[in-house]
Amino acid sequence: MECPSDVIHVMKLSDFDYSLPDELIAQHPLEKRDEARLLVVDRASRTITHSSFRDLGKHLPSDSLLVVNNSKVIPARLLGKKTRSGGQVEVFLLKHLGGRRFEAMLRPLKKIRDNEPLEFAPGVSARLIDREARIVEFDCDDVLAKLEKVGHIPLPPYIKREDDAADRIDYQTVYAKYAGSVAAPTAGLHFTEALMSSLKMGGHSFAEVTLHVNYGTFKPVETENITEHPMHSEDYVISPVALKAVVDAKQLGKKIIAVGTTSCRVLESYARSHEDAGETRLFLYPGASFHLVDVMITNFHLPKSTLFMLVSAFGGLDLVRSAYEEAIRAKYRFYSYGDAMIIV
Repeated sequence: MECPSDVIHVMKLSDFDYSLPDELIAQHPLEKRDEARLLVVDRASRTITHSSFRDLGKHLPSDSLLVVNNSKVIPARLLGKKTRSGGQVEVFLLKHLGGRRFEAMLRPLKKIRDNEPLEFAPGVSARLIDREARIVEFDCDDVLAKLEKVGHIPLPPYIKREDDAADRIDYQTVYAKYAGSVAAPTAGLHFTEALMSSLKMGGHSFAEVTLHVNYGTFKPVETENITEHPMHSEDYVISPVALKAVVDAKQLGKKIIAVGTTSCRVLESYARSHEDAGETRLFLYPGASFHLVDVMITNFHLPKSTLFMLVSAFGGLDLVRSAYEEAIRAKYRFYSYGDAMIIV
């Protein structure tokens, strides 16, 4: 596990807890992406103000570089049956291991036999080939293409409804390209083509990195000393074009805007390892230094989560807690389909 080297003191899990009314958890997206509310958190003045995401340009440093995560969410939730008994099964794909194989969660795991065919649609079936590692192997080629037809969009567990056809568009950024995530990089959901064009006309530029979000992003920290938390890993890639854009921006003194915690994690992983591709277990919590990211755009995150800790590391725990309290008071919409925050 990679940890910040400049931690000031041990942080307790309880420092990252907060109470959220259930009615503030967004169950559906807004009709128009960029109409989300935007909480503006200024670290220098320690002020918290309200805006709209479509007015994002007003809160960005001039000629800044926005780094977005172009990973695409796959329809990772599969509903099927055991071919021998007809019993119902659910398979949630966690990570593509290459070819026909995925790491997965299966229900009911105890009632699924090793190598027993699990059918999801005619011509689409899989088998549990490694129970301990929970690896399934499909019996067909072009698995990702097949998933587009038979899989369900993996809405987060706090969205208490079944996915529908609209989620295939709504739970995907407009710039998503490379399939591999089982959860959306949600800060990017607020961008529209029109807003991005407007920002470019205003002198800003965009760079795309890829980090495939896995289900570990929802796993709450359970150790009271958060530094003992076994951080999940995620695969990332920074293209040569994106890397050049980041390096050039730094050399020219331009500010780098991380669109989401995933883009932030990619940039800060590179800053530490100088590897433009690989697997990161970087865990950022208060006391960490940020070497590349100057401004962060993010949604609101679950209490006791590593994402809330990352945002607290960037904005300062006290200020971020105050921001969350203000968002709750003002009845912002929370989590994946909710509103956004920018920390400048």
